[in-house]
Amino acid sequence: MPNPAREIRGAGLGLRRALLGPLLSRPAGDMDFLEVAPENWIGVGGRFGRQLREIAERYPLVFHGLSLDIGGPDALDLDLLRAVRAMMDDFQVGFYSEHLTYCAAEGHLYDLLPIPFTAEAVDHVVARIQQAQDIIGQPLVLENASYYAQAHREMSEAEFIGAVLKGSGAELLLDVNNIYVNSINHQYDPLTFLESLPLEKVRYLHIAGHYDEADDLKVDTHGADVIDPVWNLLSRAYDLLGPVPTLLERDFNLPPLDTLLLEVSEVRRRQALALPSGRAAAGESAR
Repeated sequence: MPNPAREIRGAGLGLRRALLGPLLSRPAGDMDFLEVAPENWIGVGGRFGRQLREIAERYPLVFHGLSLDIGGPDALDLDLLRAVRAMMDDFQVGFYSEHLTYCAAEGHLYDLLPIPFTAEAVDHVVARIQQAQDIIGQPLVLENASYYAQAHREMSEAEFIGAVLKGSGAELLLDVNNIYVNSINHQYDPLTFLESLPLEKVRYLHIAGHYDEADDLKVDTHGADVIDPVWNLLSRAYDLLGPVPTLLERDFNLPPLDTLLLEVSEVRRRQALALPSGRAAAGESAR
């Protein structure tokens, strides 16, 4: 029988191998959970494998995938899904999130590309999500993506996300920085977009930094500190949702762990200011 999953709360941090030593050298408690990209750990043994198990004894883990290609034309990688499910059972992982994008077409493209916002694409993605959910045994959690070229659209991005989640039963990983980046690059109001999403489907949040290419072009790099407008958008999300679990992403230009933990502490501070009743628009309490 699978092990019971460990629920998450509070503020988390994306796990990178460079952080293993620093995390294990200090007492638990500076964060509430860690997020792992399963593709980077499937089949890993030796020192890194032992360290991951030690980390998992201290913190609940969630999985955030990089290569499922939920919107693409190629067949789903069922072997990957089965391996992820096995790791979820082994490490008591509560859920598996991925990107609402495509990343392969006759081979991996090594980028996360936007799906056309069309009814045909909704049907295509819903069928693939249901196939994935049959293997992992629970709802897939999908992240709203950043994108730079507008895909073909018959509906708005929020309508597309809502239709996919409604048709599939999947849940939403709400990436606050992606909303901000897209709002600059595609010239829309981030608060209006946030409020138009199916907030009752939110499972957890991401927050991150980005690169300022120009005043009208932001690049979602996860390689910088979170900026004030993104922090403020996070607080607005808490106004709507309550203090739902939130993950700080930092993929490169890693500062010392103590510096990262300052941003984790800022997440906790803003969560503490949020009304626990939240989710006024969603009609349910935060998990």
